[in-house]
Amino acid sequence: MRKVGSVVLSLYLLITLTLLPAAAQKRKVTVMDFGYGTVKKDVAAIFGTDQDIGKGIADQLITQLLNQGDYRLIERSHLDKIIAEQNLSNSDRADPATAAKIGGVLGVDAIIIGDVTTFGNDDKHTNVSGNGNTGWLGKAAAGGLGVNKSKAVVEITARIIDVNTSEILASVTGRGEAQKKGLSLGGGGSNGWWNGGGGGGGQVDFGSSNFQETIIGQAVKAAVTEVATNLDTKAASLPPPTEKPMPQAPPLDGQVADASSSDIIVNVGSKNGVKVGDTLAIKRVDRVINDPVTGKPLRAIETLVGTLTISSVDPDSAVGKFSGTGAPKVGDHVKRQASN
Repeated sequence: MRKVGSVVLSLYLLITLTLLPAAAQKRKVTVMDFGYGTVKKDVAAIFGTDQDIGKGIADQLITQLLNQGDYRLIERSHLDKIIAEQNLSNSDRADPATAAKIGGVLGVDAIIIGDVTTFGNDDKHTNVSGNGNTGWLGKAAAGGLGVNKSKAVVEITARIIDVNTSEILASVTGRGEAQKKGLSLGGGGSNGWWNGGGGGGGQVDFGSSNFQETIIGQAVKAAVTEVATNLDTKAASLPPPTEKPMPQAPPLDGQVADASSSDIIVNVGSKNGVKVGDTLAIKRVDRVINDPVTGKPLRAIETLVGTLTISSVDPDSAVGKFSGTGAPKVGDHVKRQASN
């Protein structure tokens, strides 16, 4: 029994270790509100007022990606807060550089941006009686009876942006269509697209059944589903997340201020970028090479006395433990090591 138990445990560990790298490679992403500037007039014509369809579509895409599980997504409220603080315009939503900057603040590996490129119709209306057709939505005129044949079309593009390089890692598209045929009665009747309120200043809820039962809602869902599926397909082929470049430490040239005990005090601190745990080099100037013509110093010849591991820091000074064969003295130079 012990032997069987050992075999089972070994198999479990092998499977677990095999699956861990795949899980670790899931990209941590967020989804920007999609841009919809090119279809803004179509949106206003359908809903009777401007509606932020880019936010509604982004919300639906987040839900789809969460359900499919190929990406790790951050809480949407964090992104909304930054967008509000940055006061981004509609055109900024699809800008890779802007997206990368926001993604960097959020601490994600990549950010998904996109545009709604089509949000319209291919409506047909046959007037039976009354004063005729009133517009491209196929809306019956007052006192008229008509037959509407409505077709909604929604097209979306989405791109995955590396937040550290602004590189476009992948680009996908999605298209959705939905159709409806029926009668429309004049006297303030329906256009067959949207009867759920939200016009006249209210915001349409893209997650509501009221919206999703309309043909434009069905077309949106189909387009978002195709985009999500295509993004999931790309997930496995994406390169590993790039390492964010480490900021280069500022130059440092301080001096030993006190060496009377084992705690060496130097005259540089947090203002100079010194942190607890830093290892600094203590060097002593042996001689200075001067220009034979001008007499100005050209180069200082230094020898390494030892190293100082910083244990405490304040704005203008730091304290550390010395290690080395020499003995530090007041006035010795304190510099960063080449490896820091």
